[in-house]
Amino acid sequence: MAAHTERDRPTRIPEVDALRGFALVGIFLVNALMMAGPYGLGAITDPDASALDRIVEGIVQTFAVGKFYLMFSFLFGYSLTLQLASAERAGTSAVPRLLRRSLGLLVLGVLHAVLLYTGDILTTYAVLGLILIAARNCTPGAALRAARILYGCLSAFLLLVGLGTLLTSDAETAEADAELAEGLPGLVADYRGDALSVVRANLGQLPDQFLAALLMSGFVMTAFLVGLHCGKQRLLADTGSHRTRMRRICVIGAVVGLPGSLFMALAVSGPLGPRWSLFAQVVGTVTAPALTAAYVCGMLLLMKTARGARIAALLAPAGRMALTNYLSQSLAMALVFTAYGLALYDRLSPAVVIPGALALYAIQLKISSHLMARQRYGPVEWLLRTITLARLPHDHDRSAATR
Repeated sequence: MAAHTERDRPTRIPEVDALRGFALVGIFLVNALMMAGPYGLGAITDPDASALDRIVEGIVQTFAVGKFYLMFSFLFGYSLTLQLASAERAGTSAVPRLLRRSLGLLVLGVLHAVLLYTGDILTTYAVLGLILIAARNCTPGAALRAARILYGCLSAFLLLVGLGTLLTSDAETAEADAELAEGLPGLVADYRGDALSVVRANLGQLPDQFLAALLMSGFVMTAFLVGLHCGKQRLLADTGSHRTRMRRICVIGAVVGLPGSLFMALAVSGPLGPRWSLFAQVVGTVTAPALTAAYVCGMLLLMKTARGARIAALLAPAGRMALTNYLSQSLAMALVFTAYGLALYDRLSPAVVIPGALALYAIQLKISSHLMARQRYGPVEWLLRTITLARLPHDHDRSAATR
């Protein structure tokens, strides 16, 4: 086979990188509140929360919770088509590469969940990615139909379950919350104790996290399939010809998604009360994909403007090393909130945590820009690429960077 020339090597899709960078900040805001204390995002009512704390939580609930992990999932599905094309150009079978990549993600995810943050998404991607690999040869239409069926069935089920929770009395809800609150002092003590107690606390939460991941896996798979559909049609490589359609998606997505997210925020972090909490979370979860679609299309439209191009250029380096940034965010939060470092678990309010997370993300943007100007991969991306190829990446692997 003749060697590829520089002209033959495709460039990265900057829109994909910028969207990843955008998704990173939304995911970070949610994870920071979850790692900061046991009352993260209103899972249990914090009796000491101030009005400002509630407002901050409500903003994150409305605009971030459930939206950005779906954006990452969409991009994960889209990137599969780029990896398939990369393997085809290299004249090798894609499946062994993809399976090794899934194994690498699984190992990273397990270590992440046990050592740093139990809300890990990498293990879910590794497992559900196997289904995506199996569906790699489906037509774009089949991928979209499967996504619609999966989303419709799962949403109908969750809404029925959520409606059933409204039959629960206020007294029963308060009793359930009180039972959950009984275990909080021990959890706080573990996260403030020592390194072993932090790991013990993480292990203790994994069963609940597994159930949550199982529940959300349907929406992750839906986003995978939509990404696969768009990737097969190369929609992100030529967004200029789809502006009218993207504007329509922006409007519809906001009209459907924002009310559901606002309802969730008013119930979980606002005045509606605990009785409405679970049902509102279901409504927020079911309508979140609409707002995610609005975010994606809105960002793609924005990138076509002069100001949007500058924003994309700022976000893209962070998106190129998204895995490194995602894991380093968890490491930084673990050093701040657990006994690995400052042990500030349950000591900082949301009104402090969120500005701190934004400041750290600004630092990540700067570091990412510096590294990506000099390196092809971030540190963890290089490791995962090595596992994927089963050898050290070389200069002629430049085309693989499109993933």
